[in-house]
Amino acid sequence: MYDTVIIGAGVAGCAIARFLSAYRGSFLVLERSEDVCTGTSKANSAIIHAGFDAAHGSLMAKYNLLGNQMYPVLAKELDFSYKNNGSLVLALGEEDIPKLEALMENGRKNGVEGLEIVGRERLKELEPSVGHVPVAALYAPTAGIVCPFGATIAFAENAFTNGVEFRFDSEVKGLTPARDEEGNPCWVVQTAQGSIRTRAVVNAAGLYSDILHNMVSAHKIRITPRRGDYLLLDRRTGGYVQHTVFQVPGKYGKGVLVSPTVHGNTIIGPTAEDIDDKEGVDTTSEGFDDLMEKAGLAFDDLPLRDVITSFAGLRAHEARHDFILGEVEDAPNFFDCAGIESPGLTAAPALGQEIAKEVAVKLNLAANPDFNGRRKGFLDPKSLPLAELAELIRSKPEYGRIVCRCEQVSEGEILDAIRRPLGAKSLDGVKRRVRAGMGRCQAGFCSPRIMDILAAQWGVDPADITKAGGHSAVIVGLVKDRM
Repeated sequence: MYDTVIIGAGVAGCAIARFLSAYRGSFLVLERSEDVCTGTSKANSAIIHAGFDAAHGSLMAKYNLLGNQMYPVLAKELDFSYKNNGSLVLALGEEDIPKLEALMENGRKNGVEGLEIVGRERLKELEPSVGHVPVAALYAPTAGIVCPFGATIAFAENAFTNGVEFRFDSEVKGLTPARDEEGNPCWVVQTAQGSIRTRAVVNAAGLYSDILHNMVSAHKIRITPRRGDYLLLDRRTGGYVQHTVFQVPGKYGKGVLVSPTVHGNTIIGPTAEDIDDKEGVDTTSEGFDDLMEKAGLAFDDLPLRDVITSFAGLRAHEARHDFILGEVEDAPNFFDCAGIESPGLTAAPALGQEIAKEVAVKLNLAANPDFNGRRKGFLDPKSLPLAELAELIRSKPEYGRIVCRCEQVSEGEILDAIRRPLGAKSLDGVKRRVRAGMGRCQAGFCSPRIMDILAAQWGVDPADITKAGGHSAVIVGLVKDRM
């Protein structure tokens, strides 16, 4: 029997696993997909919010602020990309300034430091590319940007090296309350691969967290998928925008943003549309038109010719618009981490720390004396001084063989992505770890070679390699078999 089963390997589930591994016990993460970071955590704005817009007194406000403060420390301990770039909320007319004042007052109540409203002149100093329409902005210097893949993978790898088990392609089909040999509450978790007994369950299943919650509780919740379209621009637009630039928020959230990424791209988005399909990540031309129109209010000359890809992400919106956390009242030893929409990425480490603590107290878990909270990230040869790079290539020639030309990713880095703890098994798994296929040609050149490397490392036929697990086959047949 496990002490705790965590359902879901997104950023929240992996953060919970990482902090829970600081306690002594047996822990398992179940994930329905083939890898970590395959749902909401892989398709979002990659923003570390300052915390000025979450309703004062809400769980969102509390954990946003705590998470914001944790990221700089965790980025160093776990070696993932993070940058404190600050954010701006634009007033597009004098009528918007009272909204900025209300946001600033709310932020100060939430404990956000350094907030100020800047006029047009100061705004142009902070963000020279801003267009002619904005008249003022709320400046939040504590906001940041992060690589959501890097953070999630870092949490997962650190949890794994501290003893947490991970099982992929393991969708949960049912949850049954039970009793252990001493009569204490426990759970039987049914998966397609069989049943698992555990003292406690943590529900971090993102868009599917309502389904799991409603299996065990009479107090129902409903998660609505909120779809958002994004545009990603080439890295040659790096420097176009310095801060994360929002507009005054509306009915569906923080509105369209324009922001740099930690890797030097520019991202525009998201739209906001409530849908019924929990897998509905299709992009729409209407969504892109909306993005370009709204972003065009903030910037006069967006370099839209440099769009290299588009995508859509789904946010797990719950009607009360707040996080649902903690032990479920009528389901002993079942803990929710549900309704984790924006600022969920920001809040994730604080949520992980809090849920891990609650579980440890409930189960009376002792501290893990062997816990190591540090992790070394992926080697990036491009960051090395030339002499060190030359020596690396002499000793390990695979780092001199470039596979992904757009992002200059070597065979050595791809091998690292596969061989590390919880290594990549698909094209997207490699892409999330070392950015091979993330560049201008969007894997048009490098995919066949990456598939060959994956196949050789896993001992399978290249035809068995998928884009993203499941039924996402890349090779669907051989031409010679159709002649």
